[in-house]
Amino acid sequence: MSTAVRYSEAFKLQVLRELEEGRFATRAAAARTYGIRGGATIEGWARKYGKLHILGKVIRVETPEEIDETRELRKRVRDLEKALSDAHLKGMFDDAYLKIGCRAVGIKDVEEFKKKHAGKL
Repeated sequence: MSTAVRYSEAFKLQVLRELEEGRFATRAAAARTYGIRGGATIEGWARKYGKLHILGKVIRVETPEEIDETRELRKRVRDLEKALSDAHLKGMFDDAYLKIGCRAVGIKDVEEFKKKHAGKL
């Protein structure tokens, strides 16, 4: 059974003031230092005391064209990742087929065979 921890107003304001002054890089760092449990505790204090600027929220305003461009770029990245994956698998299969072929004709040193016949296909 956990017990509720109550913090004094002075303590809450001190933590918020230290965050404002830059003593801590993040709210999580301040929470660790002072042993504050709960991920949203300090965020709640900042809202209560009107210190929203330390929450680090970023608001993005995008035009419909920018949203469409972002969507298209994400799709292109997915397509390129799939193509890269396919090329990687093809390379692995090619190596496996080469080893099987070399073994079938009695070539023991596959790497030497690759060096000797590089670019002659």
